[in-house]
Amino acid sequence: MSNTLTEGGAKGRAGDKVFSGLTLFAGCLILVVLFAVAAFLILQAMPTFAADPAKITGGEGFWVYIWPIVIGTLIAAVIALLIATPVGIGVALFISHFAPRKMAQGLGYVVDLLAAIPSVVYGAWGIAVLAPALVPVYGWLAENAGWIPIFQGPASQTGKTMLTAGIVLSVMILPIITSLSREIFLQTPKLHEEAALAMGATRWEMIRMAVFPFARAGVISAVMLGLGRALGETMAVALVLSSGALIPSLIKSGNQTIAAEIALNFPEAFGLRLSELIAAGLILFVITLAVNMIARWIISRHKEFSGAN
Repeated sequence: MSNTLTEGGAKGRAGDKVFSGLTLFAGCLILVVLFAVAAFLILQAMPTFAADPAKITGGEGFWVYIWPIVIGTLIAAVIALLIATPVGIGVALFISHFAPRKMAQGLGYVVDLLAAIPSVVYGAWGIAVLAPALVPVYGWLAENAGWIPIFQGPASQTGKTMLTAGIVLSVMILPIITSLSREIFLQTPKLHEEAALAMGATRWEMIRMAVFPFARAGVISAVMLGLGRALGETMAVALVLSSGALIPSLIKSGNQTIAAEIALNFPEAFGLRLSELIAAGLILFVITLAVNMIARWIISRHKEFSGAN
């Protein structure tokens, strides 16, 4: 008997060592890939940073060329987050705490199905259906709210604007935020919820006191994942937006994002132009990395209040 136990323990320890080695290898591989991507982008972008500013697209240097595209990327992502975050959290709460079981299952399936739709389909829907439908809205905004810089006219007659792109992106990231938030809400300890209700709290007060504190870090993570999708989206934005210079209004035709700029111009690019686009990709890489670092910092500040880490 003792020999059998000894052999089983030895096999278990050997299996633990193999598994530990595999996980260590996987973790190191991620770091190696990340470093390799960063090194490739930096090396390929160096000719752009060292080139004569007159030879860069626009003739005024790389930073003058890339700045409007960076702003366009951030504007589209912020619009998407402003729309998708409250809607996604609201839908997740409805599914997890308010909807009947059968309705919650069906609604959850529909939300998950949205994540499986290709981005080119969203882009085609945006340019064929959403953009024409928003043209009258943009005209009304230009006439009645044109004194606000972001609604300054003349309004686009095609609907291919930054606001349209932001709405399309919000629909694309909605299932990410909703699905992850729903799973976090469902993990809230039932004892916490029942204790809050037993103390006389309403359902909303229970959610505010028990569910939100527990799910805070997880919801932030879901929003950051949605932001990453919005920052890196290519085809949907490329189909919806019209290329143009940076403009302050959200209802004029123009603007572009980094990902869409690369997708539209990379196939025909060569030489210095190719280096410019890779340098633009490096800027997007840095932005995404910075956003994730900020997200991790925010989560680390609130992790002591949440069990969803």
